[in-house]
Amino acid sequence: MLVRAAAAAASSPGLLRRLWRGGGSGAAACFPLGRALLDVRGTEAGVFLQGLLTNDVTPLVAGDGAAGALYAHALNVQGRCLYDLILYRLHESPEEEPHILLECDSGVLDAIQKHLKLYKIRRKVNITPCLDLSLWAVVPGERAGDIASSLTKCADQALILTPDPRTEVMGWRLIAKKGANLSEIIPGSHIGNTEDYHRHRYKQGIPEGVKDLPPGVALPLESNLAYMNGISFTKGCYIGQELTARTYHMGVIRKRLLPVHFSTPLPKDSIPEGAEILTESGKSAGKFRAGGGELGIALLRKILCAFLKPLAGVSSLPPQSW
Repeated sequence: MLVRAAAAAASSPGLLRRLWRGGGSGAAACFPLGRALLDVRGTEAGVFLQGLLTNDVTPLVAGDGAAGALYAHALNVQGRCLYDLILYRLHESPEEEPHILLECDSGVLDAIQKHLKLYKIRRKVNITPCLDLSLWAVVPGERAGDIASSLTKCADQALILTPDPRTEVMGWRLIAKKGANLSEIIPGSHIGNTEDYHRHRYKQGIPEGVKDLPPGVALPLESNLAYMNGISFTKGCYIGQELTARTYHMGVIRKRLLPVHFSTPLPKDSIPEGAEILTESGKSAGKFRAGGGELGIALLRKILCAFLKPLAGVSSLPPQSW
């Protein structure tokens, strides 16, 4: 099956070429991701997901010219993040039965299924894991070329090939059958080291998975969902909305998840998750979340984020925005 997202992207060569110049040298790198996929389909799938997720699912389900992917979080009743998700549309027209793929952290696949089934009740929705599919991140190199025509010729081997809905700098998301030949789907590409993908992600301050977003701990606005196209403030009610909406309208967000840079690469697992980060005067500036080598992300207090202790080897990279 060829999803319309790929065809729509291929018809916009300006967008494709801009994304393909996103960073790095040489051809595009395809990174295998340890993420899981859930198949959600049924006549009430759209309504079901709309009441559970932070983002507005309606345009994705309708497929009326909207992008083929959507970023969102599922929250608990206290308004804290449970799971970070990327949704992909598989049906090709509004007249078809809604068919959505949910990308999630593989470590919480069983928990997500239980969470969805808890709220399913009697809705006409089927939820099953997709064990025969593989998920890839495609990060562009500097050689632009005529990518649009290449994708048009080879996208029939990809189930999904669509821009990452969080930010352009993260490139593309690719879903294909396990064992598919990536060099045929993305001509001239090479398979990259997944650690390099995470380094790229940390450098941009993009959280992904339960290590970066601890379930029941992380808050959506502190986790920059509003900057990553992951939340709608006009969609109506969903689980966990009350705290998020109140925080948004009050405009008080005291901490942000930001990229951090260590002066020297640290040995693996040398900094425990949640370790406190101190200012030069010894005051708490925030907490370390996750990272690798000299890069990572941390939840930092807004006032103190620019005054981190130099001797600790930690400094805040410039945030996108407050």
